[in-house]
Amino acid sequence: MGPLESLAASDLAAVMSSYRDVLRTHQEVINRLNVYPVPDGDTGTNMALTVESVVAELAQVPGVDGTNGDRPHMADVCKAVAHGSLMGARGNSGVILSQLLRGLTGVLGTNEEAMAGAVAEALAAASDAASQAVLRPVEGTILTVARAAGEGAGEAAGHGAALLEVLETARQSAADALAHTPDLLPVLAKAGVVDAGGAGYLLMFDALLAVADGRSLPDPPPVSEGDEPTSEHVPAWHRPEHEGPHEDIQGGLRYEVMYLLDAPDDTIPAFRDLWAGIGDSIVVVGGDGLWNCHIHTNDVGAAIEAGLDVGRPRNISVTDLAEQVEEQRWVREGAGGLDGEKTGPPPRTAVVAVANGDGVGRIFRSLGVHYLIPGGQSMNPSTQQILDVVESVDSPEVVLLPNNENIHPVGLQVAELASKPVRMVPTGGIVEGFAALLEYDPEAGAQENCKAMAASACRVVPGEVTRAVRDAPGPEGPIHAGDYLGLSREGIEVVAGSLVDATTGLLGKLLDGDHELVTLIEGDGAGVGETRRVTEWLEEHRPELAVEVHHGGQPLYPYLISIE
Repeated sequence: MGPLESLAASDLAAVMSSYRDVLRTHQEVINRLNVYPVPDGDTGTNMALTVESVVAELAQVPGVDGTNGDRPHMADVCKAVAHGSLMGARGNSGVILSQLLRGLTGVLGTNEEAMAGAVAEALAAASDAASQAVLRPVEGTILTVARAAGEGAGEAAGHGAALLEVLETARQSAADALAHTPDLLPVLAKAGVVDAGGAGYLLMFDALLAVADGRSLPDPPPVSEGDEPTSEHVPAWHRPEHEGPHEDIQGGLRYEVMYLLDAPDDTIPAFRDLWAGIGDSIVVVGGDGLWNCHIHTNDVGAAIEAGLDVGRPRNISVTDLAEQVEEQRWVREGAGGLDGEKTGPPPRTAVVAVANGDGVGRIFRSLGVHYLIPGGQSMNPSTQQILDVVESVDSPEVVLLPNNENIHPVGLQVAELASKPVRMVPTGGIVEGFAALLEYDPEAGAQENCKAMAASACRVVPGEVTRAVRDAPGPEGPIHAGDYLGLSREGIEVVAGSLVDATTGLLGKLLDGDHELVTLIEGDGAGVGETRRVTEWLEEHRPELAVEVHHGGQPLYPYLISIE
């Protein structure tokens, strides 16, 4: 059987399934690439989850499974792709991918059988739709790759090429553009990599060729454990998940805000204008009253209020860009078996906490937590996952400790959806969760506990120490891969060549004359010698302070610090 001469509805559905599969096999390699120094990376995961949502939506289309001899209609398949990608978009890369798919299906949906010319037109429409959705388009990103693919496909179709040649030309044009993204974006050139979102989009053409010509999907490049993938491992990768100038993350735009917005289409131009005044990396995609919105900003409240002014924002997600990390190893190892475990008889009010690390889990248990859910900075549990645990709790009331600002919106949704009284203490980190539990009363109600525990959490000053994974500009000069970083609520405070220097430097900035207690939570990378030197520094410079040391076992952060 020769190559396809046109794409039918069933072919497009097969492309989406293949695209999901190849993204899944490549996602970890993409995730491990980043130009921001703090360990981070979820571009591949976000794109894969976005297409996963598409595949789930397609499963509901009559005839897609091929049973009973039914054939799906192209309009139905395209509607499912567009809606599934919009509802399932994760992160900036996922939002832009959803708009690419919406532009693509907007053209394909008008053809029951899409010939070469229609496919080329659809690829150009995908590029146009994505560029229009981004308020300030940046060259050297997925937008550049998409435009090259559309132009290459259009040129081939203009010369009368068949479908297979159009797809091959589109892929080659996209690959060439991807290879040149470092020439357009200096931060990529400095890191020696190319755009991750563009690399993920390139895989869609591999999926198209697999369906159109029976070709095998590419295997991911081999990368040894501990290696950081570079352009030697892959021909075309990376751009940070957080689109926009890298200096924005370092210099001020700390939060990524995303939500679905139910709003009339004619209100969106004014909404975009308002967002333009409070942030960057703005992407607003959708239509027909439903929009997926993404922004980087320092004013989370204003970003959400703008949505309230024109409609109803929902599924709100807030990510702290300065602290976001990937916890792949910990999740692979099962988070120490913390998932939904419970201890002791049910009190009037039980505490459900999100945590990572075996030692962290033991500390939470010792402070009275009954249920622990695996999760953290970048591996955030979903509303459904937390709700399932809350509903399984034997106690009539529940207090939730998210221990991460990213999880706050999900926690609030859980409180609204639960069948029992649930109150969330808005803890932003593990040490705040520990502090909150000092005021926990198992026989008091959830509301009373929440008030007292929130006040206790506010009394601590948190800090974190991690390690830079690659070179990057810093607030006071360049950061080099391997440097240790001291982080506060304000971002990167200290850059040092050793773990001890970073930790003591951070303590020196955070401590003042009113503090009485410092607690060090040891994680991966913190040894006995380093901890002894840090405590000796405290004894020399702040002898009046009490110091406690606990083993937490958290990944990627050798020390979590609590100052009271």
